[in-house]
Amino acid sequence: MAAGGTLVLMVLLNVVLRYGFGTGSIKMQDLAAYAFAVLLILAVPLCHARAGHVRVEVLSERLSRRTMHLADALAWALFLVPVFGLIVWAGWGEIVFSWQIGEGSTTPGGLGGMYLVKTAMPLAAVLMIIQGLAAVLREPEA
Repeated sequence: MAAGGTLVLMVLLNVVLRYGFGTGSIKMQDLAAYAFAVLLILAVPLCHARAGHVRVEVLSERLSRRTMHLADALAWALFLVPVFGLIVWAGWGEIVFSWQIGEGSTTPGGLGGMYLVKTAMPLAAVLMIIQGLAAVLREPEA
């Protein structure tokens, strides 16, 4: 929510400053980009929590609730955990290095704190694993 509001505000201010006053701010552009990245990354576990993910309707509408729950449990164990676990494992070194050097924007004069944005990726991956586990542990609706 905060990332979405920040994104909208920064884009609005950038447009008004650029086209209304002939000026702009690289830091505000970076903040808009950071907010967009965090918004997209953290929207994935939220979408899963609200059952907004895509299913193959041709199959899922023909399965019983119990069978669908079993299929979800298998998908969590065989796909979700390994893929999102790999994201955490493979990216951990880069995240640690980014924090060590206090990585900032690649744009000259840009905003610092890129390490915070990069941290959102493994955070979202862990949240996806937890959310998937919560969905598996939930009783299937009758």
